This record gives sequence, C-alpha cells and structure tokens, in this order.
Amino acid sequence: MSSIDSQLQNWILQACRVEVLSEKPGNVSPGKSFHDASVDDFLESAVVSAPWLAQAGSVGVGKAILESARATHDVVGHNTNLGILLLLAPMAAVPLDMSLSEGLPNVLRTLTVEDADWTYQAIRIAEPGGLGESDTQDVQQPPSETLLQCMSHAADRDLIAQQYTTNFADVLGPGVELLNESAAVVPEAQRIGFVALRLMSAFGDSLVARKCGAAVSQDLQQRAAAVLNAGWPHAESGRRDWSDFDEWLRSDGNQRNPGTTADMIAAIVFAALRSGKYSVPSELA
Repeated sequence: MSSIDSQLQNWILQACRVEVLSEKPGNVSPGKSFHDASVDDFLESAVVSAPWLAQAGSVGVGKAILESARATHDVVGHNTNLGILLLLAPMAAVPLDMSLSEGLPNVLRTLTVEDADWTYQAIRIAEPGGLGESDTQDVQQPPSETLLQCMSHAADRDLIAQQYTTNFADVLGPGVELLNESAAVVPEAQRIGFVALRLMSAFGDSLVARKCGAAVSQDLQQRAAAVLNAGWPHAESGRRDWSDFDEWLRSDGNQRNPGTTADMIAAIVFAALRSGKYSVPSELA
C-alpha cells in the first residue's frame, strides 16, 4: 500500500469511527444497538471497506463502492454503510495535492456508465431500506447513463444523491462549518450530536422520508429544531427533549432511523480531517 492510500485509509477509518462512536439521536451508538445492527458491525464494516475506498482514485469510484459493499456484506451480512460509501468514494478519489472543492468537480464530471453499473450492483447487494422503484435509471436495471446523471435523477429526494449534483456543497460548506462551530457551542462529547441535530433541523432525513414519508421527515425536522431551541445540552429542558426525540426516533423498531444524517456526518468528518480542520478526540481514535 502506498503512503497516499495509507493516509486516505486512516482518514476514512477515523471518520467512520467518529460517526458510530458518537452519541446521536436515533442512530446506532455505544450502548444503543438496533436489533440487527451493532457498533461492532459498523466498525468491522469500516475496517474492510476503507482499503477499497482509499483506492478510489486508481480503481474507479464505482468499483471502490462495489468492492466495499461486497466486503461489508461478507463480514456483517447486511447494510451498514452504503450511504457512507457513496459519499466517501468520490472524495477519496480526489488527488491529495488538490483540495476537495478543487478536485471533486472533475471526479464527478468524469464518472462513467461503468461507475454507475458498479454502484447499482453495490446498491443491490446492500438492499437499503425504502429504495422503491424509479421510472428513470432504476437500480434493478443496468444503467445507460453516467453515475452523475443517475444521481441527478434522485437529487430532489435524496440528500446523498444531491451532493453529487452540487459538488458536495452541503458537506464542504455548512457541514464542515457546523463541525467547526460545534467546538465553541457544546462540550467535546456532544459535538457530533450537535451537528446531527443541526443537519436534521435543516434537511430532515432522506432515509426517513423514503421509509416513512415526507410528513414524518418534516416532523423529525421540527423536533430536532425544538431540541436545539430548548437549549440542549446545557439546559435541563433541552436534555429532556433530546431524550424524548431519541426515543421517538427509535420507536417502532427504529423505523425512523436518521441514517442519511449519520452518513453525512461521516463525510463531513472525513472532509474536515483531510483539510486539517478537525482532530479526532483521543477517546474516539
């Protein structure tokens, strides 16, 4: 492995660890597993997918996504990280001598139909919740357009797909800014939780919208904003609202799991690590 691949792999692993080891409302975190997914599942998925993602610049974005999805399925048997793979692979493909904002437009613009085909295969392996069917470039059929074009068809209903069409504007702009802002607003242990709440209050959650409908995602959005407005984590009322929000998200068999928010956090942490704007706390390293 080259020193470049090793550095990328380290950032990828750190981003995935920070995401799953940080407490966030409604997501898998230490002491809060789902019936079919644990923290260890996510950590194992990161270990086996990071080497492939780190090679995205040489093997291709779609190939890195596919092989990462295969490796993940081999070790845990279910989807833990498809959204993370879709977000991290293009960023990992940017040459290290370029910033993400400089390099991503070219990576995304040069994605191919083959990248789309490989990614569609990865999606079929992962079987993400609430996928449904599409009249255009449905994932159950071989694609005839590039991965960027395919993502554009879903951009109006999926925040991850939208990143492809905006050069990852939400990750590189407000996302990294929120992570930076969190240091001055909340204690270290609550920084990722703060980012999660802010993302949900701004976007709702695409996975929740797909599985439960737009109205539930809008409800989630309002509840996240209410937790922040109640003064979490400093005010007792805010801490109560956090607990109530977390319980609501986890009820009904974790049906309202804000998975897109978790995926975006992993991408934001990766971008911040790569740019030197974030250091992983020792307890999460």
